Amino acid sequence: MQLLLPGLPWGYHRLHLPELDASAVLIVTPGKCWLPKGMEDGAGLWGIAAQLYLLRSERNWGIGDFGDLAHFIEISAARGCHVIGLNPLHQMFLDNPEHASPYSPATRLYLNALYIDVPAIPEFASSPDALRFVESSSFMEELQSCRSALLVDYGSVAELKLEALRILFREFSEIGDPARRSAFARFRDERGKSLERTSVFQALRSHFASEDPSLADWHRWPEAYRDADSEAVSRFAEEHRAEIDILAWLQWVADEQLGAAAEVAASARMAIGLYRDLAVGCDRSGAETWANPDAFLAGVAVGAPPDVFNPAGQNWGLPPFHPSALREEAYCSFIELLRANMRHAGGLRIDHVMGLQHLYSIPEGENPAQGAYVSYNLDDLVGILALESQRHRCFVVGEDLGTVPEGFRERMAAANILSYRVLFFEQDWANESFLPPGAYPRLALAVAGSHDLPTLHGWWEGRDIDLKASLGLYPSEDEVTSQRARRAHDKAMILAAFRLEGLVDEDEISVGAFALAAHEFLARSGAALVVPQLDDLLDEVDQVNVPATSIEHPNWRRKYNMTLEELAGADAPWRRAQAITALRGAAGKDRDGA
Repeated sequence: MQLLLPGLPWGYHRLHLPELDASAVLIVTPGKCWLPKGMEDGAGLWGIAAQLYLLRSERNWGIGDFGDLAHFIEISAARGCHVIGLNPLHQMFLDNPEHASPYSPATRLYLNALYIDVPAIPEFASSPDALRFVESSSFMEELQSCRSALLVDYGSVAELKLEALRILFREFSEIGDPARRSAFARFRDERGKSLERTSVFQALRSHFASEDPSLADWHRWPEAYRDADSEAVSRFAEEHRAEIDILAWLQWVADEQLGAAAEVAASARMAIGLYRDLAVGCDRSGAETWANPDAFLAGVAVGAPPDVFNPAGQNWGLPPFHPSALREEAYCSFIELLRANMRHAGGLRIDHVMGLQHLYSIPEGENPAQGAYVSYNLDDLVGILALESQRHRCFVVGEDLGTVPEGFRERMAAANILSYRVLFFEQDWANESFLPPGAYPRLALAVAGSHDLPTLHGWWEGRDIDLKASLGLYPSEDEVTSQRARRAHDKAMILAAFRLEGLVDEDEISVGAFALAAHEFLARSGAALVVPQLDDLLDEVDQVNVPATSIEHPNWRRKYNMTLEELAGADAPWRRAQAITALRGAAGKDRDGA
């Protein structure tokens, strides 16, 4: 095809063959993802990974918001940080805010409205009704309860925010600035059918779930409403236009505020700015599957086979894309996902990136050991990823943990997709030792942990093993004993690796000394980017999420132990990052790519 069409520019084209009455989509791709100049030039960059909803501040409403994000960027940029890594910001279920996992969203195409900073909305300061609401004694009492809670109270936060947002939308609609109303109209036009369907879905779900909670799943709706294109859905949309309008408006406000936070990073001259996260799937009962059901495989859920870290395997309950349907639609669903999540971002982490090649899929009703892999066209998906990365000037990290196919990491590196390297997993298994810093590949993002793994404090003390044992996540007491013995062995091995680097000189060290050594060890690595967790800078003990649990443990709720105001003036967290900042320098001067 290149011989027939020389010089065709990167992008999406339609090839017509009138003589055959045929046409096809032709995607011309650069083959390699974009890299920031600092990364391309060999400069060691660093950042901080944070769970936005866990941020605490003196001004938020009990959950971290986009205003907190802007403040956190300012604090971190002042310390020389190049990038802020975030959890998935995907849209969740407003009718069921306690469904909190950002990795099981209603849709990955839009944003979680609970991250909106309500007082930052321009209409807030001039709205007598909004001011009256937030100054009421009942509001102030509930607000104080939400702020002081150690865990995010999603239900109460949603109740406070949604009531205030309804008031502000009424103000916006009736007497809002014409320029802002025009901007909202443009946003709706640009997002078109996608935004309309997502908003209609949320209104329908709230309508049916209020009648019967079991009807929250659209698969149980009356048949006429299961088809997004049906006349019944169109009639519902017209009859509930006001509710659909406010749902679309929430997305516009959220997008504006995320964009404003990204501008703060740009103004602070961060080398990268925001680094977003794309979940591997969506909730099967959400807007993404309702709006486009043919794009997903029915009757199976994505997960992971049993391994040494999760002997029972994992079922994430997420429907996988249908590989044949994706190809038939010229990958429109995948392209739309990338564009939505590269928006306002200088980097994108793709959760479980092996999904570009295959996904471990478990038949409904079976345990994870009964699953099998569903294959995808790796070259097509990587080519599209490279094209969108170049267009958005957004580098890509592939979370390649777990069972990685042979040759997969080499294929990702050839496409400039960074590998995701976790300290505890970077071992020479044959020689029972941890890999030295120099063994980390250049095209990698190095971390000490993630939301699914213990914090440095928790790992050192074995608290994650105790917690999993208490939750019954090990198949036997023998396995618990084996895990504890393995941890003792790993601790001895990692101390040996630290000693070789001259970072420790004793067999027994404190948790604090271990965390400092771990960060300096990663800072010395050849990885292009090192991203410690805010959890570890704050010396958090408990991890954010325990895989293979849902209601058994308060996942996605444990707030950080320090407010942003305290963080700005604290010494201890930044001492833990000092080795990284010393070895990796200050924030980059620009974001121009090579």
